[in-house]
Amino acid sequence: MMTFVTTARSLRLWTERAGDPGSPAVLLIAGSAAQGYTWPDALVDRLVAGGLQVIRYDHRDTGRSGIVDFERHPYSLTDLSTDAVAVLDGYALPAAHVAGASMGGVIAQWMAVHEPARVRSLTLLSSTPMGLDPWPGDLPPMAPHLRNREAGPPGVESDVELFRIMNGDVLPFDEQGARAMLERCWARATDPSAAAHHFPACDRMSPDLRVPLSAITAPTTVVHGDQDPMLPLPHGEALAAAIPGADLKIVEGMGHVYCSPGLPERLADLILARVNQRDGADSGR
Repeated sequence: MMTFVTTARSLRLWTERAGDPGSPAVLLIAGSAAQGYTWPDALVDRLVAGGLQVIRYDHRDTGRSGIVDFERHPYSLTDLSTDAVAVLDGYALPAAHVAGASMGGVIAQWMAVHEPARVRSLTLLSSTPMGLDPWPGDLPPMAPHLRNREAGPPGVESDVELFRIMNGDVLPFDEQGARAMLERCWARATDPSAAAHHFPACDRMSPDLRVPLSAITAPTTVVHGDQDPMLPLPHGEALAAAIPGADLKIVEGMGHVYCSPGLPERLADLILARVNQRDGADSGR
């Protein structure tokens, strides 16, 4: 089911729910400049088959969600985080399991710190600790071959090549599946250029992003690939070390995107394991 929810500032966000509305909910939060459909359908289907309702959504300035005049109304990562809370409000969900990828993982951290009652569990994929600006010297920057790549004209083909690089060189790259997903995203984007607003938004740091992650009480799994060229593995290791009791799951061969055959299902199983561990603990009380 697709629907729009409205934030406190009257911004409309496109959302989609799959699965039984009476089942435990998991909110999927995509990365920077990414639409909800960058979460693979195979991952969503696996979560639904595992007994969850799954909600994914388009960030502001992506897909079919509202477009912001960034020059007149600049926003920050905090605003993107309150959008995620607004999605839960739109579905009248007091709380949900939350899974975030890359920037979505930082948003999930913000929710767990500032809205802890809304977060039943956390799965943080391909992410980095919230509030590190600049990164400490022991956290490496993106790989040079990604940073120095020559991007082609904006469009599907340029994005396919970007995803190929971010997939890494170990696991096979499902080019056909990646192209189909990217074609879908480009076709439904109200203003493809607006997604670039996320990059300056993420650079606007505020005190609420600097709260220690030791404040997180939600049961947490950190999932990171050992071939991630965007946020190399030490980012995931630092994130897991900063959150009390977090489990670190290193996926051999995984890069920064999930475009390898069988990988979406494997990641869904890690999310389900965290959800079931939390819900099982609750039922045993």
